Amino acid sequence: MNLFTNQDFVPMLLNEIKKPFNDPDYIFELKFDGIRTLLFAEPKKITIRNKRGNILNNRYPELLNITKMVTKKVIFDGEIIIMINGKPSFDKLQERALLKNKLKIKYFAKTFPVIFIAYDILYEDKDLTHLPLIKRKKILNKYHNTENFIKSECFDEKGKDLYKLVVKENLEGIVAKKKDSKYYINKRTKNWIKIKNLKDEDFYICGYKEENDKAMASLLLGKKKKKNLIYAGTVNIGRKNSEFQFIKKIPINKNPSFTKEGYINLIPNVKCTILFMEKTKKGFMRQPIYKKLSN
Repeated sequence: MNLFTNQDFVPMLLNEIKKPFNDPDYIFELKFDGIRTLLFAEPKKITIRNKRGNILNNRYPELLNITKMVTKKVIFDGEIIIMINGKPSFDKLQERALLKNKLKIKYFAKTFPVIFIAYDILYEDKDLTHLPLIKRKKILNKYHNTENFIKSECFDEKGKDLYKLVVKENLEGIVAKKKDSKYYINKRTKNWIKIKNLKDEDFYICGYKEENDKAMASLLLGKKKKKNLIYAGTVNIGRKNSEFQFIKKIPINKNPSFTKEGYINLIPNVKCTILFMEKTKKGFMRQPIYKKLSN
């Protein structure tokens, strides 16, 4: 299969673990909070595809200039991000991603331009996926950073130190990649590993919803603000989880502070701990994960 001609494929995906590690067989990179993207670039032409195969050329016109830095047919794998005050802003990127009006897109492209963080190179007039990562990185390093194209910086061996920096700066996490790993399209492998910098917080369990044909249920969460209990989001939990069986026995609340369609309201006298990436401007959690009952 010619990767450049047949562009309908999914980039290599990552496995996940919870704790950072050191290993001389790995390189470590920052995990950026953005949109995973493949760039199919050649002189005077570029196609920008997300991992679902959607073409994003009209949405991010500031990336079209990347054609000027290539002299061959090239495929870059990376992440589209927006930097605000020196840190990736997922909220602002999400705002950009929803724009359809050409004038608004043009305005945002100047005021909040996106950057493509290049992790890997899969093609340079020929397929490079069979090469070990460390050799692909050397080929990628021939391309110079520009205003909208920046190569991901790599760190040898010391993943724990990089993770400490991530926690200190409140960044998303790190990625560990085996130096000799080949690139497998349409696959998730253990050669690339993400370690997220997750936060945790306790919330009141205010209700639940389950559907007979699904393995997961959903918990309705609340948070005290002054003396009032307010809606704080939802989180999935396995229906076979013993703690969920306990939650279902909490008495029903006939006078709830808030409701959500389809949920059975419970008296909010039990808390649970939730892991999450960060909170949005509206105070809701991104990528929440149920951890445990907290009382």
